Formats: sequence, structure tokens, C-alpha cells
Amino acid sequence: MDSITANNGIIHFNELCYTSLNNHIKENNFSKIFILVDTNTHDYCLPRLLGNLESNLAIEIIEIEAGEIHKTIDTCVGVWNTLSELDGDRKSLLINIGGGVVTDLGGFVASTFKRGIAYINIPTSLLAMVDASVGGKTGVDLGTLKNQIGVISTPDIVLIDTQYLDTLPQEQMRSGLAEMLKHGLITGDTYWKKFENLSDLSLTDLDDLIYESVLIKKAVVDEDPFESGLRKTLNYGHTLGHAIESYFLSNPNKTDLLHGEAIAIGMILANYISTKLVGFPEEKTHDIKKLFTKFYGKVVFDKNDYAPIIELLKYDKKNSHGNINFVLLEDIGITKIDCLVDEELILEAFEYYAI
Repeated sequence: MDSITANNGIIHFNELCYTSLNNHIKENNFSKIFILVDTNTHDYCLPRLLGNLESNLAIEIIEIEAGEIHKTIDTCVGVWNTLSELDGDRKSLLINIGGGVVTDLGGFVASTFKRGIAYINIPTSLLAMVDASVGGKTGVDLGTLKNQIGVISTPDIVLIDTQYLDTLPQEQMRSGLAEMLKHGLITGDTYWKKFENLSDLSLTDLDDLIYESVLIKKAVVDEDPFESGLRKTLNYGHTLGHAIESYFLSNPNKTDLLHGEAIAIGMILANYISTKLVGFPEEKTHDIKKLFTKFYGKVVFDKNDYAPIIELLKYDKKNSHGNINFVLLEDIGITKIDCLVDEELILEAFEYYAI
């Protein structure tokens, strides 16, 4: 697969990954290499990276706890302190190897330590490969509110080695597929139709779909790097999806949802709202709901859940001037941004999801 230039950085795939990484290290006068892992990628992914890394530089491993609950400023403080204690300087290189939590948090740490050091992302989850690999968004959660603190900053290079997917549990693969399904819905029938028979996808199919998904996101980000217009379409299903994810994280009586599981629900709700407000074909809304619930199952909501979820919508990053702005679909591949949706229709959408 050819490498992709994006956001002033470059994305390499599979066989090109480690040759490119080692060349990059040789060509730059780095003082020391730090590798950020979580408790999972330390065991399952770090050995592959170290086995392919060729450098005489000192290498330090920094480990954080795994999981969205640890994507916080407190974790950043711990990593900043460790970098400082281990004599990190402006010419240090930080390699982040992990899912979206590690790459988002690690990118933020690198962008702010000593006012910015070089960093490389090696996404090891499907979600991070197709979403966090492009766009330069870094950051952490504020309590259970998703991605409230951060900056846009581009890694020197991104390495997408799909062999790391062999370490993922099935639910994490499903989570990542939700972002790819979103790319299909906002882009058009050609890419969307490749997912109609999800259970029949082979590993070769997946490699090709990952590559195409990265190209889709790159095209959007290149045109609108700071999310003033077109890039908002990448948030399809995320307005309610993020609120649902945050609510389940904060409620001790709920089982946490993976990002993709919450976004799948958010897309079903957004499809229903799109049908009511901007004419998205009703038959397609039903077909997509059937596909998603077959693949992701159905989460049971109590009617008492709706009000706190709707309250969380006010923290969505697309909001402005006190308005909650939704991305909707007029049809597959035809998006409409900055749509206002009243609470009654949101409640209707939840009732539709439940039946």
C-alpha cells in the first residue's frame, strides 16, 4: 500500500512501517526515545515494536492504565513528570503505541511538554487506525465529558500495522467498524455498500477498507483542518453517541459502552431524526437500524436515562451560541451540518431505537 501524506505528516502501512520508522530516527537528531504504552499494549504490542526498532538511542518505556476512564489530565501529569524525571528534552521523541486513548493522550502530552516535542503514533486498535490516525486531534476527557481538553497537532508519522489487530478482542473490532460505517454513510453508496455483508469480510478486505477509510478522512481534513464546515460531517452520530457514552461512563448502574457501540446507537438516532427533519429515506433508516442492531445488539434504556443524556448534549464540541448542532443526512453521502433538533424529536428517536 502506498503511503499517504496528511496534515504535514505521513501515514505508512504494514510492510513500510518499520523501515520508515528507522529511517526517520536516523535522519533526525533525537536525544532519546520514549515509548508510551498502556497495560495492554505493553504486553501484546510493545514486543513487536521493539523487535523492529533499530536505534542506539536510550529507550524508556512509560506505561499508563488502559481504558477511557484514564484519559485524563491526571494521567498527563504523571506522564509529564516521568518525562521530566527521565531527562526528556526538546529533542526527545515520543512514540505512542495503543488505541485512541494512548494516541490522543500521548499526542497531547507531546504537544505540550517543553512546548512541543516530536511524536509518532502507532495505532493498534481498528478505531484508532481509521479515526485517530488522521486529523491531528489530541486531548483528554474532562471527567466523563469526552475530549473537552486538547489541541490539534500532527505527528511526524503514523504507522498502521494491521498485524496488531490480531491482539484485539472481537468487541474492539466491532467498535472500530462503527467509524468505518460512519465514513460510508457520510461519503456515499460506493463505500457504504462494501459493508452490507459484514460477516463475510476477510482480512484482505479489511486492509483495503482501512486504507480507503483513511483516505476518506484525509480528504475531509485536508479541506477543513479546523472543523469550520465540512469536517463537522465526521461527527455524524457523535452528538448523541458521545452523550450516551459519557452517561454510561458516569453512571455506576450502567455497563460502560465502547466508543463504537455508543456511536452506532447515535447513528441510528441520527438517521431517525434525519428522516423526520431533512427527508432521509425512511426505508434506509429501517435497513440501517436492522444492520446495526444485528451487528452490535441493542442497549436497553430506561425512560429515566433520556433526560440526563439530553442534558449532556450541551457539552458537544460542535455547539455554538447556546445551540446544540447536529449533523444530519438527506441521503447516504449527502450531509447537512448545524441542524437544530428539539428535545421532543430526540425522545421520539430513542423510542424508535427501543422498538
